Amino acid sequence: MRTAFLPRLINCTAGTAAVEMALVTPILMVLMFGAFDLGNYFLQQHIVTKAVRDGARYAGRQSFAEFAGCTPSSTVEQRTRNITRTGIVANGGTPRIANWTNPASITVAAACDTSGTYTGIYTDVAIGAPRVTVSAMVTYNSLFGQFGLLTNATVNMRAQSESAVMGV
Repeated sequence: MRTAFLPRLINCTAGTAAVEMALVTPILMVLMFGAFDLGNYFLQQHIVTKAVRDGARYAGRQSFAEFAGCTPSSTVEQRTRNITRTGIVANGGTPRIANWTNPASITVAAACDTSGTYTGIYTDVAIGAPRVTVSAMVTYNSLFGQFGLLTNATVNMRAQSESAVMGV
């Protein structure tokens, strides 16, 4: 009787699918959540890049008087940070990314090129042809952190954009 049972057990395939599923499911879950988290990272990086571009475009549309001595005025800096972080000029507003609460993570700087002779809108500008650079660094919060995994891993998203000051 024992000899008949052993060959039948070896040849039985009734639970094969369940065993395969039990072995493959953890790998599939890691791949699915990893792909979802990677997609979320790229989406947030895109949002930061677009926000910095919007901030540089806004600062570039300010008048030359706002860049006296090739330094952006505090009003331009504050408004550019607000535009970059929240999408509106006024203080307050909802951040474009939930954890982007610190306006100091945005840098607004100007540089003036005084090396040449300029025509057009830059002829009467005493400081040269100014350009403004807006850069930001935002910490990415992984979706795995919601489950208590990878809580010590920090990934920073960085973006930078530059625009000529039009003096409009």
